[in-house]
Amino acid sequence: MSSNDAIQGIHHITLVCGDAQRTVNFYTQVLGLRFVKRTVNFDDPGSYHLYFGNEVGSPGSAVTFFEWPGAPKGHFGIGGTHHFALIVNDYDGLLKWKRRLVDLGLSVDGPLDRHYFKSIYFTDPDGCILEIATRGPGWTIDEAPDALGTGFREPPAEMMINNRDEARIVAETWPEAVPEITGDMALSQGMHHITAIGSDIKRTQAFFGDLLGMRRVKMTSNFDDPTSAHWYWGVGDGRPGTLITYFERDPLKTRHAQIGRGQTHHFALAVADEEVQLMWREKLVAAGLRVTPVLDREYFKSIYTNDPDGHIVELATVGPGFAVDEAVEDLGKHLKLPPWLERNRSEIEESLRPLTVPEWRPAEVR
Repeated sequence: MSSNDAIQGIHHITLVCGDAQRTVNFYTQVLGLRFVKRTVNFDDPGSYHLYFGNEVGSPGSAVTFFEWPGAPKGHFGIGGTHHFALIVNDYDGLLKWKRRLVDLGLSVDGPLDRHYFKSIYFTDPDGCILEIATRGPGWTIDEAPDALGTGFREPPAEMMINNRDEARIVAETWPEAVPEITGDMALSQGMHHITAIGSDIKRTQAFFGDLLGMRRVKMTSNFDDPTSAHWYWGVGDGRPGTLITYFERDPLKTRHAQIGRGQTHHFALAVADEEVQLMWREKLVAAGLRVTPVLDREYFKSIYTNDPDGHIVELATVGPGFAVDEAVEDLGKHLKLPPWLERNRSEIEESLRPLTVPEWRPAEVR
């Protein structure tokens, strides 16, 4: 397989929210992401589909939401996502995020040392678990570059849940208030990783590693549940933005995931173009998996399948991108509909609650 044919990394993650305006406020005002597209769920045009990301919503930066008002709260479990992580460059930036979020009234867990990166955890207004993670030190801290993911690596004892100095962790933060998001904090680099839950880690390896051709870059344990496996798959050297990770949980002790508010609907991996996408579709069909036809999402083309535990996994093309129907400077300002829904614009607009979106400006570098 050529490098152009391979999975390129994370494309986007799509979650469910209960209130579009509340979600816009949180992801733009609290986290500083740009609101890059205001559209509808093409399969349910009476509901919003909101996209957030960096300046242009590049693949890997896109966090998207279906608004399902009145939907019950979802919960993570087997066949679902546990959390997703956004990238910050270094530890100072991470501590600034902790201070900013705590000062805004959010409960923050961490900073925690995950050996390969450091991170903090918190939740959005619908209860989705978010993580902000540093870029390093990376996978080669305990394995040679050419041997990544080939042997089990026990987490260092001092990083396990029962050995943490909780008082120190709670106290560790940035010494000054952080009212504005500065350039060294900006989350414009996109997602660090997405973590899901499966019932058989070797079966998950067969899907992401053997079938999809992603590289396993680490086999370790869940630092918060040492009895369960935690494996990572990525692209190339496993750089942040390409990483899909799974916790293995016993199906006799862990419930199945329930899609709803605060839970992931699906996540998408990026492929180069439509030709490569069709190649992948043929490969998935040949493997006996359920695969949708190619669907036109206007900003990319998509096919959908499922991991071994039923989690929806999408393969999406990197283009044409969000500027295909509005200028970069106008992204997110107006309701955009695909051509086949334009004739229903009046009816669709009447069914949606108006949104107020703050003006976006990139974080200042200091």
